[in-house]
Amino acid sequence: MFVDHAKIYVRGGDGGNGIVAFRREKYVPLGGPSGGDGGRGGSVIFIADEGLTTLMDFKYRHHFKAVRGAHGQGKNMHGAGGQDLLVKVPVGTVIKDDDNGRVIADLTEHGQEAVVARGGRGGRGNARFATATNKAPSVSENGEPGEEKWIRMELKLLADVGLVGFPNAGKSTLIARISAARPKIADYPFTTLVPNLGVVITKNKESFVVADIPGLIAGAHQGSGLGHEFLRHIERTRVLIFVLDTAQTEGRDVLQDYQVLREELELYRPDLKERPYLIAANKMDVPEAQENYERLQAEFGDRVYAISAVSGLGVEALVEETFRLLQALPRDMLISGEEPVVRRFEEEEPFIIANVNGVFEVRGKRIEKLMAMTNFNTDEGLQRFQKIIEKMGLEEALREKGVKAGDTVRIADLEFEYNE
Repeated sequence: MFVDHAKIYVRGGDGGNGIVAFRREKYVPLGGPSGGDGGRGGSVIFIADEGLTTLMDFKYRHHFKAVRGAHGQGKNMHGAGGQDLLVKVPVGTVIKDDDNGRVIADLTEHGQEAVVARGGRGGRGNARFATATNKAPSVSENGEPGEEKWIRMELKLLADVGLVGFPNAGKSTLIARISAARPKIADYPFTTLVPNLGVVITKNKESFVVADIPGLIAGAHQGSGLGHEFLRHIERTRVLIFVLDTAQTEGRDVLQDYQVLREELELYRPDLKERPYLIAANKMDVPEAQENYERLQAEFGDRVYAISAVSGLGVEALVEETFRLLQALPRDMLISGEEPVVRRFEEEEPFIIANVNGVFEVRGKRIEKLMAMTNFNTDEGLQRFQKIIEKMGLEEALREKGVKAGDTVRIADLEFEYNE
């Protein structure tokens, strides 16, 4: 089954906890702290694989979680890092954050990798907190939680040439004629329910990839027919071939067919009007097609190629001209309207305070991460937490929000009574 979009949950592994430990060896008085750090959690990494052509694997599995790091041990032994979770996806997969629609990665080459959910760093053991004034600290950190999010994946087929045409125009017959692809072919609309890819070999043994894009009818850019499902696969083709029913066997005018197809592509993505194109005047084995072919020639000149996908008439000339056109274009050209994925550093607020039914709720990634990494089982851990939130300005911000002694303050799962 061909699946070209999916929504899944990914989570990096939590970091391992640092521990509190002290050297207790014979003849080593006052051995000092020896608690090791926890290991970093594994990350969820997507890898583009040219052997895959569908997102089918994500139809039934929606959760991907990497392994957490091992906890630290005594004698300054650090925990092992968690193993990364490697997930193979087809080349051409676009990965977006489901919350804001931002592109995380666009995997366009075989072997390209993208970290979609980073593992948390390991917590520090008490050996890390020793100072000149506190030589035997009993404080350690818990591991940092792994990054988690829901992501959307969209597969955009990577093909050199896209065949565009109405149902029954002969696209499937043409791709079967020029390549080893064997799509389903029948005389009724929407026979082709999935995009078909075929490798075309020229007479000089050169090759290029053609995609048969199904479902284009009037209103396709708004989702009519199958257009909304498959228009995305046209975006990355370098050359378009409009396959037209020159014999007008469906009762439509051939010139109007072209205008409707062109308009639907431009309404979907305006930059498609700049894409190089050819016109395959198909079904020339039918006598009624000659007059319409001449009309097309008068309008579009040498862009029009008279062919019969059934008999093979004129197909070789179309293939050779298509390859010549591709040779004149850069293979790795950036399609207009697309931008490379750039990672931008964004300063995040340390916290946000909201008064919910008299409870002062403190939210924010930084303070919630601090909560998760603080070991509240020790007095030193609690004191360290209080010092950090004081430096963050939380107490001052709470006072500005009107907090009074006795009010309840909630940070993540922790509730406490505010006291001056």
